[in-house]
Amino acid sequence: MDLGMLLPMWSALPFAGMLLSIATFPLLAPTFWHHHYPKVSAAWALAFAIPFLLRFGGAAWHELLHVAFIDYVPFVILLASLFTIGGGIHVSGTLRGSPGVNALIMIAGVLLASWVGTTGASMVTVRPLLRANRERRYRAHTMVFFIFLVANIGGALTPLGDPPLFLGFLHGVPFLWTFSLWQEMLFVTAAVLGVYLLVDLVCWRRETEAVRARQAGLREPLRIEGAHNLLLLGGVVAGVIVSGVWPGAEVDLLGVPERIGNVVRDATLLLMLLLSWRTTSAAVRAANEFSWAPIREVAILFAGIFVTIIPAIAMLRVGERGAMAPIVESVQRPVHFFWASGVLSSFLDNAPTYLAFLSTALGRLFPGVPGSHAVARLIAEHPAYLTGISAGSVFMGANTYIGNAPNFMVKSIAEESGVPMPSFFGYILRYSLPVLIPTFAVTGWLFLT
Repeated sequence: MDLGMLLPMWSALPFAGMLLSIATFPLLAPTFWHHHYPKVSAAWALAFAIPFLLRFGGAAWHELLHVAFIDYVPFVILLASLFTIGGGIHVSGTLRGSPGVNALIMIAGVLLASWVGTTGASMVTVRPLLRANRERRYRAHTMVFFIFLVANIGGALTPLGDPPLFLGFLHGVPFLWTFSLWQEMLFVTAAVLGVYLLVDLVCWRRETEAVRARQAGLREPLRIEGAHNLLLLGGVVAGVIVSGVWPGAEVDLLGVPERIGNVVRDATLLLMLLLSWRTTSAAVRAANEFSWAPIREVAILFAGIFVTIIPAIAMLRVGERGAMAPIVESVQRPVHFFWASGVLSSFLDNAPTYLAFLSTALGRLFPGVPGSHAVARLIAEHPAYLTGISAGSVFMGANTYIGNAPNFMVKSIAEESGVPMPSFFGYILRYSLPVLIPTFAVTGWLFLT
């Protein structure tokens, strides 16, 4: 029997504790958190893992190994490779941190995100944006809107943009189908960018005259140093694509079945990381203020998240047969799928969330029809369901710092550069609720009702 059918709702309490720790400790006990967050992450992971192993034995051990080999290790390898390669690309020259220039950098990141992934686009464009705004006093809002647009919304047009769309591609959704999301993406991007420009214009006028004059006096031509890293970035993208197109035979990793294509992908990404590190000059990385601290923080905190998230994902996986049945049963119309997949993707891994609701839609509309045939019929007869699941999973990853992989990475890089980023709850209350939720409400009303 699937563990998702046996786990009670309270088994997700360590996950809730992990989220509350990330949300409250940096605000209430910043010194303690800075020195001891690895211990906090380990404590919550063990609070779930030990009872889990004692109760379910070998099945629990298999689940933990599955999360480690299939989810966590590839996650860290992808982030580390993109972080290292992106940190080797330095854009120098006139980068004036005015509202117009900031918006142009974000637009460039949005356009890039669907082709090199939201993580890749974020790592390439975050440092130029930080450098452009170095002289400014008001910068945190710019980084938050960057997370909204580049780290999430921009990844909606191709399966390369965000993990749930790539998972859909592997389950039979045509590669070019995601281009049908262009209207939803354009509307959300325009709305969020419009709000950003209004906010940044107000903040720009509040900057001192000396800062605005100093920014206006910059005239150094733009140039890219470490440009060979763009080829290595292409190598990462190619490795990810090949692993999806050619999964290869299965191999056994301590009882966990893994595809050779995925092993080759991870080896390719590590090779790209090593090449970037060995071939990029120290001066370029120094100019980018490159440090391993952000990737270390993300790897440690997400280790705790990936372990404690196991029961929530397992219960969601079994749908109406698990403790989350009331949530799954309440999802009926396309707009319901948009909000359900989106809200859960704000806190859970959006890839399995996408797959769970896709399976729910297929099972309800086409019971007994094989997977690939059911997906083809869904696209032909009820495309709004797939639109809702896809848009919700991608867009609403922006609702929290942990909703999508690059969110926390951008936060860590910004703080490393001296930007006072909002707390976990501050991010939600000051930005997500007033900006994103109304935008998504209008999106659902316009396109999915």
